[in-house]
Order: sequence, then structure tokens, then C-alpha cells
Amino acid sequence: MTAGILVFVPCYNCEPQIGRVLAQFRDVPTGLFEELLIVDNRSQDHTVDAARAAMQQVVGPRVVLVRNEENYGLGGSHKAAFAYAEREGFSHVVVLHGDDQGSIADAVPLLLAGDHLRTDACLGARFMARSRLIGYSFFRRVGNHVFNALFGVAVAGRVHDLGSGLNVFSRAVYAGDVLQGFPDDLRFNVYLLLSLYSRRLRLRWFPISWRELDQISNVKMVSQALRTMRAAVEYRLSPRKALTKDHRARKRDHYRFEVLATHDAGSRAEVR
Repeated sequence: MTAGILVFVPCYNCEPQIGRVLAQFRDVPTGLFEELLIVDNRSQDHTVDAARAAMQQVVGPRVVLVRNEENYGLGGSHKAAFAYAEREGFSHVVVLHGDDQGSIADAVPLLLAGDHLRTDACLGARFMARSRLIGYSFFRRVGNHVFNALFGVAVAGRVHDLGSGLNVFSRAVYAGDVLQGFPDDLRFNVYLLLSLYSRRLRLRWFPISWRELDQISNVKMVSQALRTMRAAVEYRLSPRKALTKDHRARKRDHYRFEVLATHDAGSRAEVR
């Protein structure tokens, strides 16, 4: 058991990017993170091979490479990682997407300052002052600001992002089965955000850098926008019903993965 910080790196078809993501940890202060958990969601490219090679260069935290038993979706990967974090006794989970759009360096200052100990969730925001967007179209920026305003009305508070690829969560956010019925797809982050406000957890937004270079989006823009809007309306009408309803297309009792390899600094990778 450990009280350290787990970094959860969800991946799906991130072969070109995962090496760059793991390379980010070369500049992270030693001892800040206890473990990196790379969760491959049944990628159809060579993400696993690229991650297995890159993880051997990580110095500091233990690295564990796993693969979901099925393609659970982004939300399902979160549930698998949160269950692991709770089981292993980590105090916090940092989520850093494996497509190299976000930078772990944006979270390091607040972790060193202990901000995560004074809040339940530190939420990376692409659309607030001092945020830096690279390769992000004007149309998408405007659309996100509109949706942030819509959800701000729904939760009666300030919303700066509906779900970026860099967040810090304490155990209070994910302990138990409170997130179990949330969608397993990309809407998971939306319902998680609504849950944070509904439970009156302590939140802190922080600006992040975000880049779109060689990443391939899995988002179907129109259908995703409509379903996201529906979530805000549903919550506004009945918060309790919106958050207790099972939104999954397929109900599962467990979200499991298999361990493919582990690596500790100074030792050879252990392949399973």
C-alpha cells in the first residue's frame, strides 16, 4: 500500500505520441510520482510496442504497462485505473492523456505547492486566462466557450473546461462505485464534472498548454455536441436523476486489464 501519486496515462492508437509523453517525465522532480500506469485500450496500432520501448527510459517512478481486457472506451479506462488506484491505496491520481496534447509540466507546480492536498480535484483548463492553445481552430474555441457557459448555468458555477487531458483527483473523487454508471465513452468526463459540483467537492482550475500536431481525433463532433448538451439539460432538470441513472451502453460489473510489463528505475523491464 502507498499514499503516493499515481499518474494514469490512457492510450488508444497513440503509437507516434506515447514515447513523447513518457519522455516528459525526464524533467519531473524525483519522488513526485510513485507510479505511472499506462492503460492501452486495445489499440489497433503498435502503441503497446512503442510504450514498452519508451518506458525503459523512465527514471524515477515505477512504470506499469497494462491492456484492457476489452475496448472499454475512455470512460471505461478511467474506471479501471481508478479501481486500481483505490485498491493499491494511492492518495491521488493524475490523468495525462497518452496522445501528447497536454504537458505534465503544467501540473508539477501545483503539486509541489501542495494545492492538491487542499482540494479534491485540480482541473486543467484549456480555455481560461494564461492557457496556451496550439493548432486549435477558432471555431472549436468558440464552441467550447459556449458549452462551458452552458454547463456553468447548469451547475450554477464557473466552468473552464468540460474535460481536458490533464487533471488531478483525490481519492474522494473516485472511491466506491459513485462513477460506475457514468458513460464509458468520451462523455465520462462531462458526468464526472457534474458529479464534482453536485457533491460540492473542492475544485481548483488551472491553465494548461494544449497542442494539436499529429493527433487523430476520435470525436464525432455533431453527435458528441448534441449528447453533451443533453447532459447539461438533464442535470439542470434533475441533478440526482442525471447522476444516478446508468448511462452505459453495456453494463459491466468490473473493468479489468492485464499487466504486460513493469519497469523500475535501475532495473530491467519485467515482461509478462
